[in-house]
Amino acid sequence: MDDSSWQSTIQDLGTPLHEAIFVVLDLETSGGAPHLGAGITEIGAVKVQGGLHLETFSTLVNPLHPIPSYITNLTGIDDALICDAPSIDFVLPDLFQFLGDESTVFVAQNAPFDLSFLKAAARLHGYSWPAFRVLDTAIMARRVLSREEAPNCKLGTLAQVFGAEVTPNHRALDDAKATVDVLHGIFERLAGFDVFTVEEALNFSAPKKSRSTRQPTSPEAQ
Repeated sequence: MDDSSWQSTIQDLGTPLHEAIFVVLDLETSGGAPHLGAGITEIGAVKVQGGLHLETFSTLVNPLHPIPSYITNLTGIDDALICDAPSIDFVLPDLFQFLGDESTVFVAQNAPFDLSFLKAAARLHGYSWPAFRVLDTAIMARRVLSREEAPNCKLGTLAQVFGAEVTPNHRALDDAKATVDVLHGIFERLAGFDVFTVEEALNFSAPKKSRSTRQPTSPEAQ
């Protein structure tokens, strides 16, 4: 069997990227980490398949504590804006329904940050977080872009590199839409690395093991 036939056989065992359903999600929060008392203030998500937007999910969330002024300066979200918004325990059932089953691929820019808040909220309210496969656009971008193309992998930088139609502005749905365009731009680059399936993308973007422990990046760095 030649190399091309072998590669095709391996890819046949996986889920082609154009067939998989991805949920690209972004959060705004009241601080840098849930263990420090911060909560979710906004959720935005876009469900995509084959380059098409299928559905969107967007809601403000009342974290049940005051929004710090530096967060308001960053996001525009203040106490008045979220005073009538649902708390996260009311939002979670609708969010889980939107996310779907574990065949969904979860995508986020700096995914550990968003997942830390979502998993903490789920755990607090008695939900088990599904074992979604996860793609992190920041990690993937660094694997497919040179330093000359992108000096950093912040969402604003990547949105410019990939020509995103929506400019990131620290509001959840707009940032999720920008991340969708970044994801699709990355997928185009992945073809050059012979990556065509979800499984290959997960392997390609798997974080390298390190002895150091890194904390999720705060909202200001996204």
